[in-house]
Amino acid sequence: MIVQMAHKNICDINKVNEPFEIIGKIIPKYENNIWTYTEEIYSEAQEKQYQNDVEDYESYINNKYKTIFFFYDNDMCIGQIKMHKNWGLYAFIDEIFVSRNSRGKGVGHALIDQAIEWAKQNQLMGLMLETQDNNLWSCRFYSKCGLKIGGMDDMLYANFPNISNEKAIYWYLKW
Repeated sequence: MIVQMAHKNICDINKVNEPFEIIGKIIPKYENNIWTYTEEIYSEAQEKQYQNDVEDYESYINNKYKTIFFFYDNDMCIGQIKMHKNWGLYAFIDEIFVSRNSRGKGVGHALIDQAIEWAKQNQLMGLMLETQDNNLWSCRFYSKCGLKIGGMDDMLYANFPNISNEKAIYWYLKW
């Protein structure tokens, strides 16, 4: 069951932000106005986890410009998607988390479908998001969901020593 965040369930924010494996990266290529990519698989996997943002999550409640949805299974939060209206008539997915034990079971797809529904209800024309090139599992997932690479930024993380070699990949779904 997918439920929009409200005062009664705000306590579930970021509960499903769990580590994930870095097993490789994508290598995007732009040629003849088309983005493609190949994959490079690392010889050894590493574990990574995103830091939780510190923000006023209450500002997402009943807000027509931004929202958070939770995916529940038997009253347990196992997924979360946070998004906002962005310029260019896109809904920007700020983050999507699925608990480690629930990955690969359709939770992420259901959350993307919810994002599409929210975007269409708000007269937006598509979805967009950004992830790192070395988050290969996510890149594969976004591609399976029909998102296409629309750009790359090799400077976004340049000022962060631990991740300065990562590249930002922008994914889009337009309808």
